[in-house]
Amino acid sequence: MKIKLTWKAQLIVVLIGLSIAFYALHYLIFHDLRHILFYLLSDIAFLFLNVLVVVLLIEGLLEQREKKAILKKMNMVIGTFFSEVGLELLRQFSVFVENTDSLTSAVTIGPKWSHKDFEQASRAAREFAYNIRTDPARLAELRRFLTDKYQFLLRLLENPNLLEHDRFTDLLWAVFHMAEELSYRGDRLDSLPAGDYLHLAGDLKRAYSHIVSEWIAYVEHLKGAYPFLYSLAVRINPLSSNPTAIIE
Repeated sequence: MKIKLTWKAQLIVVLIGLSIAFYALHYLIFHDLRHILFYLLSDIAFLFLNVLVVVLLIEGLLEQREKKAILKKMNMVIGTFFSEVGLELLRQFSVFVENTDSLTSAVTIGPKWSHKDFEQASRAAREFAYNIRTDPARLAELRRFLTDKYQFLLRLLENPNLLEHDRFTDLLWAVFHMAEELSYRGDRLDSLPAGDYLHLAGDLKRAYSHIVSEWIAYVEHLKGAYPFLYSLAVRINPLSSNPTAIIE
């Protein structure tokens, strides 16, 4: 039975054969076996250093490059989220925050913001004391919106690249949980006990703080990667007092 070698196996056989042939040629010309063994052992000893360099350095660089590529794809997913769901959620969530004016003054992104400005805004969003007031009519509106976007959110959760972005994963789970909480209450949103409204207020606070913080991080990414998109994001920023795409 004839064994068919793969192209890799054929390449290995050819390279080993060429190596043996050249060592034989060297011996036939110079008749110096000691010289051949000396350099053969030296090359084998140096081979371990080559493996060390390849494994620790080159492979590390390749992993870093691959991680950057994954994060770039992840930022595209985040951009899709904000275009499809996130920006509208920021608008709808803001009506539940009674002290939203104080938050707006801290997170209104400017066209010339530095990394330090974004860090301060993100910290302000995380540490802000959200004063949530639940409104049954607004909750029903939010429930309808999240129900319409349920399949979209579900597809985002299935994205394997989420493993590289913990903050966005937490955001999606917070929004997904909010959608389920509202969905299970059905048409009873206008007649819930006070304790249940308090529970929903906590869910709103969690989801809103996650989205605000992630929006700030995403806009900072746009500033460095896509300045033209950053300009638009600053103008339509739902966290500002007067968002508009029109340039005055």
